[in-house]
Amino acid sequence: MALDYATLDTLRNHHPAWKLLRSDHAPLVASFLHRVFVSSNVRGMNAADLAEMLEDKLYGLRQRFGDTAFPKNGMDYLNDWASTEKGWLRKYYRQGTDEPQFDLTSATEKAIAWLGTLTERSFVGTESRLMTLFELLRQMSAGSEIDPAKRITELHKRREEIDAEIARVLSGDELRDNRIRNHLRLEQEMIDYSLVEAAIVEETG
Repeated sequence: MALDYATLDTLRNHHPAWKLLRSDHAPLVASFLHRVFVSSNVRGMNAADLAEMLEDKLYGLRQRFGDTAFPKNGMDYLNDWASTEKGWLRKYYRQGTDEPQFDLTSATEKAIAWLGTLTERSFVGTESRLMTLFELLRQMSAGSEIDPAKRITELHKRREEIDAEIARVLSGDELRDNRIRNHLRLEQEMIDYSLVEAAIVEETG
């Protein structure tokens, strides 16, 4: 999909990653989920433990900003973040248990990854940061395609682009250009060749 006005306006209003970045509670949501899931490399956590960790976080924030800053309890926030309206957490049940589990959605991972680029050291150029933003928007747009055939076509096209980029890197012809260096750095940060391969296998499987 092209990053035209209509597409971006739709993403702004409906995509979970963009909703997270626009949320008044984005600092709480992103910092808490980053610490619990991303930094700790955790995939899935039971509701009771996650709610207890969130309560500890909320207690500290209320001490700083007042009791009215975050009025709901931890479990209410988790359920809200997992709602269809938000889509920042995935709520599910493991077989044989009646206790809910929570995990990050891919949209939340993308939003947190982009936020991480904003705190990088200053030697990262403005162009590279803008390209990172455009890459996030491209991923949102690509991920919103529900037609399997079109999605597979997009993934094959992306794989061909990565193959071509790898060939240019191996040839060494373009490494002298700073703009190319920034582009390659972006590809290393935001695109994992194996993830594209796995997505194609999943779509065609």
